[in-house]
Amino acid sequence: MLAVIKVRGSNKTEIGIKMAFRELRLTRNNHLVVVPEGQLGQIKKAKDYVAWGEIDEEHLEKLLREKGRMVGEKPINDNVLKELGFESHKEMASKLFDGTLKFKDVPGLKPVFRMNPPRKGYGSTRRPYKLKGALGYMGKDINGLIDRMLEGGELGKTEN
Repeated sequence: MLAVIKVRGSNKTEIGIKMAFRELRLTRNNHLVVVPEGQLGQIKKAKDYVAWGEIDEEHLEKLLREKGRMVGEKPINDNVLKELGFESHKEMASKLFDGTLKFKDVPGLKPVFRMNPPRKGYGSTRRPYKLKGALGYMGKDINGLIDRMLEGGELGKTEN
């Protein structure tokens, strides 16, 4: 499974790249989708605007728990999991990761995760990852970027 994050805006781009974003369901910056490796062609079309890499099962579980949403902006809590027939977030993540279950097979599950900007920033959003940028193929390092994006939303929260 690949995690794809839209890093740059897509204004004034070619129609083919805009179509790739539409098919990947990446409409805004900092949106993340998890796709099978069969969509690599669409990802490579948009390589100058996205970061992608192999997500591991633990980070997929973390995404579902913290940023996963159902239709109506309901978070995926224990009650929703039981309605869908899952014991825990870990079980749902493992089935999605193995490919025995697809996002479209879960009724009401939104396939897009709306992430916060990463803590300490992306680096350069104009350079490829190999040149200390944030674009293109990141491999397993995408999990570190996902962690920083999950941390980014906790900075503004205050405890009452």
